[in-house]
Amino acid sequence: MRIVVGLGNPGPQYAVTRHNAGFMLADALAESSGISFKKSSRAHWAQGLVAGVEALILKPQSYMNLSGPVVAEFMQKLEVPASDILVAYDDCDLPLGRLRLKKSGGSGGHRGVGSIIETLGTGEFPRLRIGIGRPEVSGAQTRDYVLTPFEGHEMEDLVEVLERGVASVDTFLKEGIERAMNSYNKQL
Repeated sequence: MRIVVGLGNPGPQYAVTRHNAGFMLADALAESSGISFKKSSRAHWAQGLVAGVEALILKPQSYMNLSGPVVAEFMQKLEVPASDILVAYDDCDLPLGRLRLKKSGGSGGHRGVGSIIETLGTGEFPRLRIGIGRPEVSGAQTRDYVLTPFEGHEMEDLVEVLERGVASVDTFLKEGIERAMNSYNKQL
């Protein structure tokens, strides 16, 4: 069993914001795998075969900065080690349209990832960073920018990066993080 976690914020007001790129990836992955989400107040999850591998796709409903306890709950319940989860989330340090897979590391200032690291007591889990770029307006606050919806002209790039994101998760599940990194970190 593997777990793919998409980070985001619950509620329709956040659905198409940049900070919900992880949720969008989780939705695209479930759709491509033909599995549906079950819902509770703590999480939305879809379980089934993803790329031929038994997996759980998880969207914590605790808000981004409190994702760690929900992730830990599912990991413990399913007895999945940190090395068998992949956390997908938005990243301002990558331009829109870019992906970057990492084997492990720190939070890079991302509070959702920081919550997971703090709760699990380790940063030894793979992650998929989804580029959302930085605000074009000089002096704009990042915290405000991540909560804005994608612009109409950005939607084509978003759709394309989510398709590549799904393919990279498929590769991770079938062939491991090293193969996924070698295949997808070089692409635009």
